[in-house]
Amino acid sequence: MERYPQQNLNMENLNLTLNANPLVGFLQKPACDFTKSDIVRYISENDIRMVNFMYPGGDGRLKTLNFVITDLDYLNTILTSGERVDGSSLFSFIEAGASDLYVLPRFRTAFLDPFAEVPTLTMLCSYFDKDGKPLESAPEHTLHKAAERFTQTTGLTFQAMGELEYYVIDDDDETFAATDQKGYHESAPYAKFGLFRQLCMKYIAQCGGHIKYGHSEVGNFHLNGKIYEQNEIEFLPVDVEQAADELMIAKWVIRNLAWEEGLNVTFAPKITTGKAGSGLHIHMRLMKDGVNRMLANGALSDDAKRMIAGIVDLAPSITAFGNKNPTSYFRLVPHQEAPTNICWGDRNRSVLVRVPLGWTAGVDMCRMANPKETETAPIANIKQTVEIRSSDCSADLYQLLAGLCVAARHGFEMADALDVAARTYVDVNIHDAQNADKLAQLAQLPDSCAASADCLDRQRKAYEAHDIFSPALIDGIIQQLRAYDDRHLRTDIEGNTEEVLSLVERFFHCG
Repeated sequence: MERYPQQNLNMENLNLTLNANPLVGFLQKPACDFTKSDIVRYISENDIRMVNFMYPGGDGRLKTLNFVITDLDYLNTILTSGERVDGSSLFSFIEAGASDLYVLPRFRTAFLDPFAEVPTLTMLCSYFDKDGKPLESAPEHTLHKAAERFTQTTGLTFQAMGELEYYVIDDDDETFAATDQKGYHESAPYAKFGLFRQLCMKYIAQCGGHIKYGHSEVGNFHLNGKIYEQNEIEFLPVDVEQAADELMIAKWVIRNLAWEEGLNVTFAPKITTGKAGSGLHIHMRLMKDGVNRMLANGALSDDAKRMIAGIVDLAPSITAFGNKNPTSYFRLVPHQEAPTNICWGDRNRSVLVRVPLGWTAGVDMCRMANPKETETAPIANIKQTVEIRSSDCSADLYQLLAGLCVAARHGFEMADALDVAARTYVDVNIHDAQNADKLAQLAQLPDSCAASADCLDRQRKAYEAHDIFSPALIDGIIQQLRAYDDRHLRTDIEGNTEEVLSLVERFFHCG
């Protein structure tokens, strides 16, 4: 009778040992349980000479503050009290006259910097104001408030993960050339950057990322003497705040490794017309007591449909967080796999919100593929998610995930949520000619930053409710988007290759 708890304990210990993050294996505890004393112990016993604080700025990129460790008292001081930074240089909504902020490390995010020549421990930080309170408009705090309020309202936990798409660029190589726009899951030697992707995955995992898999993607082409190959790294669902941290670190890892390897990478949503753009699809699921609440009796649950209804209802303004520069809207064009119509469906890549194929058939495929295996019930419920397909890596990751969290909660607060879900469901390709009437009934996503700003202005109350997005933050986002003055840009430069390339170059390293 006692062997099962012991077996579970051994499995937990084995999982800790196998974890790619060296701190988890050394400390024999999950990262979420790290304490200050754990950090001090690891630094002291592993000859760590430097500590880095990293935190997101208003441009969506991670910023870095370096500390050299010379004594334990100073180490204890920075871990306990953090440090001051100039908020006006980080965020447009902070004035220079009162700009000092504190940054305090979150111990659960600690990882060894895989690129540092001197052994360095890095942690992500949270922002605090002059009174020692969380900065209301800070990216990570906005997301924290959204996640907390979602759970308070629904009794559920909101989890998310991203599909991180990017192009690797190098000098042209026509040996074993891949078929144009047919690179999906291609193998070497036709896919040239698989080893680079695998090393990225290794480093991301060492930095705490939970990776599902990686593969080459559809896009591949040649341009101006360079080869462009699209890749994707997809994550596993985790609590939404952790999901944002993991995606931030992953982008940082991919860029740093590319620089070391003499490659270039871009997360730009669109590079050139007629070739696949790069999105950041976000998968979401609802959890309670470790149980996935996305399915009920083998079908999509009413809770999942309420979440979808909320996302559909606020979809026009979600682009304000997830599609942050004009090139985003060169990807969101009709008759592509990127969506333009506000609708949802099963396994349908032309919709805004897709319900991916689940494992609900109840068939033991493992035994069918491996006849000598004993009969095993398929693992089904835990895998089910829904996916929003509009966003890309120009996004402010914390704003985007906070916006989705707000939208999901909004669905639970809508009296007609199930009716909205029913009205906006499509079960076939929406662009087929026979669906013209259905298409005419659907709302459309914004087609520019300026249009997204208008939508956010109209729907801002949903995000400002419960003090999640501060009014100053919403004002700043609207001002930033309208400053692009791109309301007619897509039609104005359509077909002008030089103008499109110039625009892409301007936003080549967005986010």
